[in-house]
Amino acid sequence: MAGVELIIEEKKDDAVDRQKVCPFLLRVFVTSTGYHHKMSDYNKGNTPQNELQIYTWRDATLHELTQLVKEVNPEARRKGTKFTFAFVFPDLRQPIYRLREIGVTTTGVKGPDDLKTLAQLRINIGDYMDIAITPRKSWNSKKGILE
Repeated sequence: MAGVELIIEEKKDDAVDRQKVCPFLLRVFVTSTGYHHKMSDYNKGNTPQNELQIYTWRDATLHELTQLVKEVNPEARRKGTKFTFAFVFPDLRQPIYRLREIGVTTTGVKGPDDLKTLAQLRINIGDYMDIAITPRKSWNSKKGILE
């Protein structure tokens, strides 16, 4: 059996053929305060002012979304800037919105949430994404608190 080479290729369960599958609109709301928007900002058909509209696929990673936000937000490009991601979705029992944090990425630092995909995080088409950006200068990584 000399000369036979076996190549095993791992295929992601949630991989999307981006040439054949149409992207969906993800409405993203960003704050630079380090905190997510208040849920009252989303009630009664309202949304926060600073909206990014991103066309993406279910296999998009948090790292990929971080890169897209950095393209339009120059302050977020600095090493050590933290991005805290959350889904905002309607409560099925009450006429209000709920927030569920889904991960954190940091500019210039590889982290455990970087490769999480929207599909793995169980996004529903129509959910909003809320991203709280915390600049390095206001984040104390040793204490884990805002200064």
